[in-house]
Amino acid sequence: MVQHGDMAAARSAKKTAATAGARRAEVRLPPLAPFGAGELEPEGDYDGLEFRDLDLARQQAHSARFLDCGIYGCGLDDTRLTGARFIDSVLSGIRGVGTDLARASLRDVEVHDVRMGGVQLHGSVLERVLIKGGKIDYLNLREAELRDVVFDGCVLSEPDFGGATLVRVEFRGCELRRADFTGARMKDVDLRGATLLDIARGVERLAGAVISPTQLLDLAPAFAAQVGVRVEA
Repeated sequence: MVQHGDMAAARSAKKTAATAGARRAEVRLPPLAPFGAGELEPEGDYDGLEFRDLDLARQQAHSARFLDCGIYGCGLDDTRLTGARFIDSVLSGIRGVGTDLARASLRDVEVHDVRMGGVQLHGSVLERVLIKGGKIDYLNLREAELRDVVFDGCVLSEPDFGGATLVRVEFRGCELRRADFTGARMKDVDLRGATLLDIARGVERLAGAVISPTQLLDLAPAFAAQVGVRVEA
């Protein structure tokens, strides 16, 4: 007979083993003033502004700060935002190739329906960030820190998480194509909701992540190759 103490201990162990969910970003913007004429500036301070349907390509705004800002439908081709800080802001419908956000900081930020390629976010810090919808090709997150980040319904083609730290990161209804997790460190990473989980490198770094039984079967050849097992009929 199972004693009540044993049952309680089992429930406690199960709860402890459960993956901690990401804390979702909840951005509520105040009334915004339109961004006036002119270009972004290095170390600029932008507070409570709306950037809508602007061509910001090749502009220089390294170390700029965006607080309570909405950036909608803007072009960011080759825009330099190295070390920029985005706080309590929304980025929606933006597009761009080669956008440089290396060592940027995003905290309490929502990113919706972007179409981007070659985005440089290496060495960046993302905390309470929602990336929902859209498609990002060749996303560079090497050595980045991701905490409480949710990828929801987006397509990530050849994302590079090499050497990154992922804590309470969720992938929901999104596609991971040819992902690189080489040297990544994970804790409470939930991959079960990914509709496509295609790992090109770093499958051995999934310790700290949870996957579904179906995903385990799909990844079995990669796991076997990692430990030197040959699978033959």
